[in-house]
Amino acid sequence: MGEKITIAGAGYVGLSLGVLLSKKNDVTITTRTKEKADLINSGISPIKDKEISEYLAKNEKKPKAVKNSEDAYKNARIVIIAVPTDYSDEKSRFDTQAVEETIETVMKVDPEALIVIKSTVPAGYTEGIAKKYNNPRIIFSPEFLREGKALYDNLHPSRIIVGTDKNSEIVRKEAENFALLLKSCAHEENVPVLITNNTEAECIKLFSNAYLAMRICFFNEVDTYAEIKGLDPEDIIEGVCMDERIGMHYNNPSFGYGGYCLPKDTRQLLENCRGIPNKIIKAVVDANNTRKDHVSETILSKVSERIKTDKAFILGIYRLTMKKGSDNFRHSSIKDILIRLQKEKTEMIIYEPLIKEKEFNGIPVSNDLDGFKSRSCMIIANRMDDELKDVKEKVYTRDIFCVD
Repeated sequence: MGEKITIAGAGYVGLSLGVLLSKKNDVTITTRTKEKADLINSGISPIKDKEISEYLAKNEKKPKAVKNSEDAYKNARIVIIAVPTDYSDEKSRFDTQAVEETIETVMKVDPEALIVIKSTVPAGYTEGIAKKYNNPRIIFSPEFLREGKALYDNLHPSRIIVGTDKNSEIVRKEAENFALLLKSCAHEENVPVLITNNTEAECIKLFSNAYLAMRICFFNEVDTYAEIKGLDPEDIIEGVCMDERIGMHYNNPSFGYGGYCLPKDTRQLLENCRGIPNKIIKAVVDANNTRKDHVSETILSKVSERIKTDKAFILGIYRLTMKKGSDNFRHSSIKDILIRLQKEKTEMIIYEPLIKEKEFNGIPVSNDLDGFKSRSCMIIANRMDDELKDVKEKVYTRDIFCVD
């Protein structure tokens, strides 16, 4: 039935794709550990995503998960690589070692498989790796998924982009078939499809995330201006966004962008732009740091004033996650602000139910929400939550519209 597909990686990209494609295909997902594979096979999602959790719990037809091994790739018609590619400061680029190790394994045990890279990679990477391994059937297809909404976004995609070697009729046809495979499993009927060369597809991913990061930075700077000038940021942002060319979306101020994608993708794009005239990409990276500096200085100023009258002052940090509904601490803006506050020896307590340890970076952690609210003299929260409504007067946040 359908295609035999193996997906390397059980993060939000790989797992959501596995669930999507298993509706009509025979799908196997490889994981780093047997424990993670056992969770998926038991109908439990190892990542926080409502739609994935519900699907795995309720549907018998679902992907099979196995611990990563050569056997997992044998006889697969398509292998999708969705392994992490963190940005390496040492290399000044994405660390693609896991991608290459997977390619080498697949080519060893299943040389006829179409290899589709879904991991985010530098511009020009796929073309280079296809030449390195003398395999034009290594192609790139970017994902455009929100954390916590990965399956939903796969079911309702804004567009399907598949890169390939457009000069090769055979490989281009395989890319078109892969796009149709994704489209056939989506709930939307008229999903736009674009087939490009591999490097253009890589650029689409990087520039898309850079634009989103730029939009976040823009509205954060509107908020900074309003806060310093004593103006109402909600009115300003709402009025600006009434222009249909701008739109009333993705405009909620925060402490800065963070998470899996935007920080690493903007830095990678900046590296790709080295030697090319540009100002905006560097400004986006710098603006995010400026925003976190401003928020930290504002908090420290408020703390300093409070300490003058309360020597037992404790600052509460509400959640370390990037946004509501997330289980991801990676590059979250509030973590960066916390580091800045620690340098000033601010006494703090963290509320983070996802942390089982009693300390995080030397700061006490509480899983008792009521106790946390009682002990905290002031609470900082990147995103407001109903849990904090009863102590709203204590909370410092820049979350104006209460949406992510």
